[in-house]
Amino acid sequence: MAASSQRSPPPFPASEEPETAGSAMADGDSDEGEDIFVNNSKPVAVSRGVSQPEQDEPPDLFSEEAHSTAPPSHTTAQTNAKANGVHSDDDGDLFADARVELTTDKSSSSGSAAPRSFPQGPALEEEEEEAKDSFDVDISVTSPEKVGDGMNAYVAYRVNTRTSLAMFKSKTFFVRRRFSDFLGLYEKLSVKQSLQGCIIPPPPEKSVVGMTKVKVGMDDPSSVEFVERRRAALERYLQRIVSHPTLLQDPDVREFLEREDQLPRAVNTQTLSGAGFLKMINKASDAVNKMTIKMNESDTWFEDKFQEVENEEQQLRKLHGVVDSLVNHRKELCMNTAVFAKSMAMLGNSEDNTALSRALSQLAEVEDKMEQLHQEQAANDFFVLGELLSDYIRLVGAVRGCFDQRMRAWQRWQEAQSTLQKKREAEAKLLWANKPDKLQQAKEEITEWESRVTQYERDFDRIGMTVRKEVLRFEKEKVKDFKSQIIRYLESMLQSEQRLIKFWEAFLPEAKAIA
Repeated sequence: MAASSQRSPPPFPASEEPETAGSAMADGDSDEGEDIFVNNSKPVAVSRGVSQPEQDEPPDLFSEEAHSTAPPSHTTAQTNAKANGVHSDDDGDLFADARVELTTDKSSSSGSAAPRSFPQGPALEEEEEEAKDSFDVDISVTSPEKVGDGMNAYVAYRVNTRTSLAMFKSKTFFVRRRFSDFLGLYEKLSVKQSLQGCIIPPPPEKSVVGMTKVKVGMDDPSSVEFVERRRAALERYLQRIVSHPTLLQDPDVREFLEREDQLPRAVNTQTLSGAGFLKMINKASDAVNKMTIKMNESDTWFEDKFQEVENEEQQLRKLHGVVDSLVNHRKELCMNTAVFAKSMAMLGNSEDNTALSRALSQLAEVEDKMEQLHQEQAANDFFVLGELLSDYIRLVGAVRGCFDQRMRAWQRWQEAQSTLQKKREAEAKLLWANKPDKLQQAKEEITEWESRVTQYERDFDRIGMTVRKEVLRFEKEKVKDFKSQIIRYLESMLQSEQRLIKFWEAFLPEAKAIA
């Protein structure tokens, strides 16, 4: 019973009706042991209600004997039951069973009350999800290669996979994929998995300007930086997908990783296309629905988490803007340092004093090395901090999307309830108008919509459970990612400062030798 209580999902609202709880259990509630005890507790209340009148009857001649022979460990209910004549033994057995069942139910409810009432349940689920999310799949995206010439050119990436999972055909394999293939995979997963409340990791954003530069000239420094940035972002995108227990088992993911030939062209991913224009219209309509529809939230957990997600997105965007300014500042510092080193070297060459000339030349070399350090620091600011923030700005948007799916499921459920109410009103009017020919059809429609209401309610409960688990998993992965990237950033900064100290320490004797 302890194991079942640990596996219990987070609670639904206390105001939820028993029908909702029963439907949630039918959709895969793992806490079956607790439901058994709760159900067994109901007949106990009935047996008490039946036997209550017998306790009010006057005691018979054997009551004192029964009291004298009763064991001291028996309860008062058992003692009174034994004092009630011929049927007292059966009633006593019933109360004995009821006492045991009530005691067991109390212990089981006390064991499961902690995870159902507050954060202990999500903590236990977090540990279970951590054990489930350990997959031996190593994904890397390497070797970007330009294919074709002119405006029809594109960049293909090599996707390398190493795994020991039996679902794949081999342990090590690779394929070549273009950027539109990555976008097509995201679209397929969004159609299937996001409707269930899953958080789909979004791919990097499209850049018409950056890709145009690549098509014109691949050797340009800005094009090289753009391709490397996109390669690293695609690698992180695939790593997040294969680390998700549900997405990894999707057949589209396995096809993307294993299919050796080219995938069918994903035309819906083009920016200037009919599908892209339709997608923009759908996003606009969804935004209007969010403003016009107010969901009566019965679970404060979802309301609080959604508010946290919105605040987090705002803070991430602000911090990302600051990091961009820092990167630009370091790049500007790098260029100014290069100009300073060049000017210092020219001054050293024109100096007649040998010691001073040598010192100025050495200082110019130190400034050249500092320029390289500033370049490395700017790269770390961009690729370690800036890209991490960019990824999580998109991921937070995906988290908001799963909350939107739950709201759509609630809206569908409410609309079905409204339709069912109208069908019942129509049936009442037919009964009042005495139209038996249409009454049977009305009853069939009511039965159909009753089943729809039940199904939509179950869908809403299931999506709510999925969203809760997905958000907890997202928070756990966010902590891990930020910790690893911050440690990496600090280590790189520490190494840069240590190298900088060595440069100045090596130059100090040259400065002191100036005579």
